[in-house]
Amino acid sequence: MYVVFRVDPPGEGGDVFALFPETPGGAYGEDFCMSYQDLGGHAAADYQGCVARSRPARPDEYTPMLARLSEMGYEGLVVRERATREMHERRRREAAEGR
Repeated sequence: MYVVFRVDPPGEGGDVFALFPETPGGAYGEDFCMSYQDLGGHAAADYQGCVARSRPARPDEYTPMLARLSEMGYEGLVVRERATREMHERRRREAAEGR
């Protein structure tokens, strides 16, 4: 499973969050992917909007969250700096099949 770690701007808390570009974000999976942030937990997220308002997380920033996600049962996470078109297409197909 691919994960993209980003950091909110300082004015919005500067928190690290994870985007799962291949995982549909609930009923909105064709347009939204799943995300995770320590404050708030899992939620649907607009990948493009999140990337536009945040910056990439450095390894020293995302390593603690990567460890927490592993403890939560996420196995085999592959960290990427950004999602590819193919990742988004897989999410859209999965969301369409789930309807």
